[in-house]
Amino acid sequence: MQSIRRIVVVIEPSAETDKVANLALPRACLLARAIGASLHLLVCDRKLDHSELLTDLRHVLEAKDIKVTTEQDWHETTHQTIVKAQQALGADLVIKQHFPDSTLKKALLTPADWKLLRYCPCPVLMVKTHRPWKGGAILAAVDVGNPDSEHTALHDSIIQYGYNIAEIAEGELHVIAAHPSPMLSAADPVYQLSSSTEGKYREQCKAFQRAFSIDDGHLHIAEGAADVLIPFTAHHLQAAVTIIGTVGRTGISGALIGNTAEVVLDSLESDVLVLKSEEILAHLEEELARSRSQGTLNETEARSPTTF
Repeated sequence: MQSIRRIVVVIEPSAETDKVANLALPRACLLARAIGASLHLLVCDRKLDHSELLTDLRHVLEAKDIKVTTEQDWHETTHQTIVKAQQALGADLVIKQHFPDSTLKKALLTPADWKLLRYCPCPVLMVKTHRPWKGGAILAAVDVGNPDSEHTALHDSIIQYGYNIAEIAEGELHVIAAHPSPMLSAADPVYQLSSSTEGKYREQCKAFQRAFSIDDGHLHIAEGAADVLIPFTAHHLQAAVTIIGTVGRTGISGALIGNTAEVVLDSLESDVLVLKSEEILAHLEEELARSRSQGTLNETEARSPTTF
């Protein structure tokens, strides 16, 4: 996280009047002071003027020796406005409070926070709770069963972020590794046996543990769906932050298959940090460059990330 120099913090004016609900800014201040990053406070609103609010917040933060800039803007949608600011600044992290949509609304429309997770070409921290990070568990979700280079590089990023946040929070890093049920794991009947599947997965986990110095007490291996096991483990540990990575998947099937980060966003009782693979970051940058030349972000052509 030491490479993070500038952070976009999305300010929700409606939430700003309620100190309990204003969750993104305190997290941003914690990280800014820990790693020496500057903050860019962004209000996404095309109707009301929030310059007084932004000025007040800037003065408060500057009094705490935090470098800060402010902006109010609107660019078609909330997530496009945020991405535009991130691109203009070259920001390394976006922090936003998550406001869950109703089940009916999610069935009809893609939530704005889901779109931000899909299309923002940098890590996104979704803040969900006022639970202090200090002394809390940090949970990193990995897919050890995918040893390809893209996943391996993403594992390294997830674990490094996990260790860095654990150090800032003075907490402990835990890792959740979910493997599929035996009947789904392989065509070979030998690997459809529960004992064979679990044994093979645990062997893969040993190599992962050696590579990242994760002991048995901090590695949680379970059989089942990641979107069920991740929230369950986070709840069990009372995790302060859950870190999830995404890799790219192209075409309509990628959009339909779903995204674990999106699915678990509402069910997790912790803050959620979503990281992307280098490949999908490069692709998103290309899409944004193309959209700038066309004057709009074409979401139907952008590649949807899928999560493990």
